[in-house]
Amino acid sequence: MAGCRLCRDAPLGGPERALPHEPRPIFVLSARAPILIASQAPGIRAHDSGVPFNDPSGNRLRQWLGVDRDRFYDPDRFAILPMGFCFPGHDRHGGDLPPRKECAPAWRAEALAAMPGVRLILTIGAYAQAYHLGPKSSMTETVAGWRDILAATQGHNSLPAILPLPHPSWRNSAWLKRNPWFEADLVPELQRRVRTLISW
Repeated sequence: MAGCRLCRDAPLGGPERALPHEPRPIFVLSARAPILIASQAPGIRAHDSGVPFNDPSGNRLRQWLGVDRDRFYDPDRFAILPMGFCFPGHDRHGGDLPPRKECAPAWRAEALAAMPGVRLILTIGAYAQAYHLGPKSSMTETVAGWRDILAATQGHNSLPAILPLPHPSWRNSAWLKRNPWFEADLVPELQRRVRTLISW
């Protein structure tokens, strides 16, 4: 996985759809971590540093989780597996492009099977939620249904519970203001589960 170049050397859609820069797959696999962060794709700062969530969105995510950087980057506590391993580039508005489509079919099932310790999957953003939960009408609807999703997934056939989250990007700040229930209701439950699953 660390040496994958599918998006550069054999891109879906042909050579004209190749990743416009050198691949730099970024992920944290762990056979011991109880929590998996199923994210979208690394941003430019993560691409430059090689460290996932090494940006303001990572700071916000750690606030939601109620953990510091040391605990967040401890592979005995958190695994991080984005839908696309590499920074996908920017669109014409300056936002990040969607995760590359090559990654999940090639690697995701094998990677998930290599992490038997996971007890909670945090699906961040619509792409991760569609993969792990099936398509919904909107990210807002998915996250708003977090209680039903937890009830349907936790303890089911010994599979991990799933908790959907919006992306912690600053671009979602307006979404957070429009949906105050997220920080009032979901975040405290998220922090409670994180405290239960990781040792302090």
